[in-house]
Amino acid sequence: MEKQSKILRTFESLANQKRIALMPFLMAGDPDLDTTADVLLELEKAGADMVELGIPYSDPLADGPVIQEAASRALLSGTTPKKVLGMLSTLKVKLSIPIILFTYTNPLLTIGMEEFCAQASKSGAAGLVVPDLPLEEALRLSPIASSNGLDLILLVAPTTPIERMKRIAENSKGFTYLVSVTGVTGERVAIEDRVEGLVKQLKESSSLPVAVGFGISGPEQVSKVRAWGADGAIVGSALVKRIANASLGNKSQEARDFCRQLRDAAG
Repeated sequence: MEKQSKILRTFESLANQKRIALMPFLMAGDPDLDTTADVLLELEKAGADMVELGIPYSDPLADGPVIQEAASRALLSGTTPKKVLGMLSTLKVKLSIPIILFTYTNPLLTIGMEEFCAQASKSGAAGLVVPDLPLEEALRLSPIASSNGLDLILLVAPTTPIERMKRIAENSKGFTYLVSVTGVTGERVAIEDRVEGLVKQLKESSSLPVAVGFGISGPEQVSKVRAWGADGAIVGSALVKRIANASLGNKSQEARDFCRQLRDAAG
């Protein structure tokens, strides 16, 4: 019998507590990796159940302006995939929540899928999200990730046809990542109501948890996603923006305070 992943164990524990997973997104290296390490530790203390950690890339197709600018700042400060994994390795004994790496296909191919997954696993990562990876390529990467103890999490968009949605849900690991909007990441005033139907469709297609991301910017949307029956809420641009706007000495505190507000909404 296949060993249950750290991500699935977390979702199971939260379901037993009638809570949904609060999953902040953070851009590694913005403004530097020491700050990222501090913020990761503060997010766990503030109640984050998992963290999605972005590896900066120069052509981030799925990202809106806030996260693109964060990636640019991180690249300017010299952040590389190797340095991100090195920083994560130093936190292995301090962090207990699952860390999910967010990267793009090009860096994966440059480093090599096997090598990247092996290094990510050694660093303590639990999962992997690659937004520009088509399903067909994901089927090639998923067993490599699994053999290194990583869940390859696949994305479903509002425009994904039903049959393809089912195939993605059946092949995702850890959870299915439901993109709540058509377009790139970014804060939205409201989440489209059709997301509720998509959550239901995904839950009928697979027993995997469903987490909703892109466009969730505050406690109100987290509460709505929870009411719709999702198992997790991913908050990216809203947090990245707050960290960017805070002074260097206050970035960790700003992240912690915002995370606490979101935690209350997630149960």
